[in-house]
Amino acid sequence: MPISEAESVVMQVLWKDGPLGAAEVFAALGDRQDWQEATVKTLLNRLLNKGAVSVEREGRRYLYAPVLRREDWLQQESKGLLDRLFGGRLAPMVAHFSEHRKLSKKDIAELKKLIQELDDGR
Repeated sequence: MPISEAESVVMQVLWKDGPLGAAEVFAALGDRQDWQEATVKTLLNRLLNKGAVSVEREGRRYLYAPVLRREDWLQQESKGLLDRLFGGRLAPMVAHFSEHRKLSKKDIAELKKLIQELDDGR
C-alpha cells in the first residue's frame, strides 16, 4: 500500500505512540511540521481510506492505530528505491553511497560483518 511522504510522517507518530487522537498526533508533530490540525486530520482520513490505520471511537474522540506494520512499509519503500534507482540490485546502491558519501570505518566494518553473516548463512 503506497503512502505519501506526508502520510509517512503521521504513520511514524502512530508507530511510536499509537493509538492516538488527531489532536495528539498534531501535538506530537510539534514544530517538526508546519501543518494545521486540519491537515493532520486529512492525512489520517487518507490513511484510513487506504487501510493503513484503523479508527475506534472513545467517548467524543477517535483513536487512530496503525494497521500497516512499520517493517512492511520499510520493506516496500526500500524495494521501491532499489528497483527505481538501481535496477533492484543492492551492490550498485552501496557503490553509489561509497563514491558520493565517504563511508566511515564503522560503516565499512558493519558492511563487512553483514556480508560475512550472509556468506555464513548460505
